[in-house]
Amino acid sequence: MKKIFFAILIVLAISYSCTNSFLDTKPTGSASFATLSTEAGVNAALIGAYHGLLGSNHTGGWFGDWTWSASPSNWVWGSVASDDGTKGSDIGDQSTIVPIENYTVDGSNGYVSDKWNAGFDGIAKCNDVLKLIAATKSLTADKVAVLKAQALFLRAWHHFELRRVFNKIPYITELVDATKVKNDVEVWPMIETDLKFAVANLPTTQADAGRPTKYSAEAVLARVYLFEKKYTEAAALCDDIINSGKYTLMANFDDNYKISTRNNKESIFEIQYVVNDGTPESAEGGYGDALNYPIDIDGTGTCCGFHQPTQNLVNAFKVDANGLPLFDTFNNTNFTNDMGIASADKFVPDVTTPVDPRLDWTIGRRGVPYLDWGIMRGKDWVRDQNNAGPYLYKKNMFLKSEKGVYSTTTGWATGVNANNYRAYRLAHILLWRAECAVQLGDLEKARTLVNQVRARAANPAHFVKGRCTTYNLPTGVAPVVDNTLTAANYQIGLYPSAGWTAAYALKAVQWELRLEFAMEGQRFFDLVRWGIAAQVLNDYIAKDKVFRSLLGGVKPAIFTAGHNEYWPIPQSQLELQKGILTQTTGW
Repeated sequence: MKKIFFAILIVLAISYSCTNSFLDTKPTGSASFATLSTEAGVNAALIGAYHGLLGSNHTGGWFGDWTWSASPSNWVWGSVASDDGTKGSDIGDQSTIVPIENYTVDGSNGYVSDKWNAGFDGIAKCNDVLKLIAATKSLTADKVAVLKAQALFLRAWHHFELRRVFNKIPYITELVDATKVKNDVEVWPMIETDLKFAVANLPTTQADAGRPTKYSAEAVLARVYLFEKKYTEAAALCDDIINSGKYTLMANFDDNYKISTRNNKESIFEIQYVVNDGTPESAEGGYGDALNYPIDIDGTGTCCGFHQPTQNLVNAFKVDANGLPLFDTFNNTNFTNDMGIASADKFVPDVTTPVDPRLDWTIGRRGVPYLDWGIMRGKDWVRDQNNAGPYLYKKNMFLKSEKGVYSTTTGWATGVNANNYRAYRLAHILLWRAECAVQLGDLEKARTLVNQVRARAANPAHFVKGRCTTYNLPTGVAPVVDNTLTAANYQIGLYPSAGWTAAYALKAVQWELRLEFAMEGQRFFDLVRWGIAAQVLNDYIAKDKVFRSLLGGVKPAIFTAGHNEYWPIPQSQLELQKGILTQTTGW
């Protein structure tokens, strides 16, 4: 199966947005409508629009003015802003993220403006494609429909991204003057319209991995409906995906995070990454996550220790004697950690407390194998433990055996690799359908669906193996590891029917969404749409500011309900479009 790879020099694109606003500007040397008014020209421009999914425009230093703020994984907005992840690294590196992490951001923040710019740049590319389709008379009606459906899918994607970050956004189509569209109208209906066209006109399969299908569009639309609390509509779309028979859960949870199992039978839509393809520094290899790899651990050469898991997230994987989550007490005590302990000093990992086995496929912990890189040695592998805690991000890391093949061989960001971002997979759909079932009163269906996901996670063949019995781990000391034993006491149970009330079922679904997709840039948005962000995040802050210093300080962090659910419109945009754009209330 072929993949769509996004060319760095998008000379075929008709126009770009400038770096300070989403006003359409025509770059020097860009191709004209006359040149591109062929089927090949439209497809070339469409590939340029797909490039917008990567989040960077490749015009600034280090391959994109907006690379990290607009990463496909949403690690800043979905994880760091939540109780799942920290900025990581040291306090000074990419310090613009700190006000996002502690909810003190304002409209002058660079990451805020970069996220806005990247989204509307992507939208501009989609609108260029739509204009070009309309101007190309040689296309058949069937080809027009399929090409237009792809462009509308991408346009809806970007507006959806912007809507859940900024709330008040303008909806820019190919038929309007982008400089005159106000942000005073709710855009959910317009996102729906674009996605409905995509659902109706995209094929059920695509020859090229990376192009959306009907089911990809249904997945995105189902998620939009969840944000709108349209559970009946979301349920119908989820059912169509499930009943299509095209997707099944992979046998092993970790197959969703391996380069060798990209575009698998569980995957509904993946953003395609490629390295060592001749593009400078392998900038098509998920450069938005280039910072989110361990520091140079035992010669890996990777960088830079960002996006570290929280102690709160680790605690959430604890379970009771039946292998079920500790909803109300999970954070009362911390799971054993090596905070403040040097790698050369003694630390004994906890192999007694029962934990969900997904913990060690999600989070790098001292004394536990870090994929095939060996035993994680603790503080020496963490850039600044005191600032961001003792844990490492794991899901996007390549294998040591893949180094130089599926990881980049050029540039400073040597963690960049070919591990696609799995944006939508069947597990999403099963759990969203379970959420709809709870809201619509079908509790038994919800229980069955949640248990289906948990049963896969319970596969003992893919528990992390490797019990480390060396408790002092300075560099150069080979640890003693028993690879016949699991690294921790893994237990995971299925929910029984007894006690499965509506309130308990909703909490179970919400918990499962966190554990299954931890550190994948979704948590903050889920907390907001569930209406529990303030409660959950302030509880997290209260405990975490004792664990590490960032959220305490002279003025301790606080999440204010009715305010911090969304981020401010960039001040630069308000100044560029005075009288058109208005700031969100409270900012």
